[in-house]
Amino acid sequence: MSNIRITKQFSFETGHALYGYDGKCKNVHGHSYKLSVTVIGQPIMNSSNVKHGMVIDFGDLKKIVKEEIVDVFDHATVFNKNTPHVELAKELIDRGHHVILVDYQPTSEMMVIDFAQKIIKYLPGNIKLYSLKLQETETSFAEWYASDN
Repeated sequence: MSNIRITKQFSFETGHALYGYDGKCKNVHGHSYKLSVTVIGQPIMNSSNVKHGMVIDFGDLKKIVKEEIVDVFDHATVFNKNTPHVELAKELIDRGHHVILVDYQPTSEMMVIDFAQKIIKYLPGNIKLYSLKLQETETSFAEWYASDN
């Protein structure tokens, strides 16, 4: 049986700031992120299974990614909790803003690693995460491949 890769694309708006950075991104700013999630597996070959012919139902993949990433990060501001940004985060939280504190510098590179770890936990055993592509601008993106890890 052939392995098949399927991809589902998502978009969300997230703000962040890079503490200690020497450019404009040290300031709080936002991106219209595009996330492409590619999984690999063999299509279900049981004609009595409602998912017959599918590697994974796109709806099932969407549910995982929405719950673990999109619904969490959309319209949030992300800060590294190990920096003085934690003071700004507390102020924003106190004013009712959605803030996420992470253990890493919230670059696209580090976010895509975090996202891979979150998605892998919820995939069925016969499905493997193949790759992620997190695009923060029209021309800039980070990619994660299982084969590299």
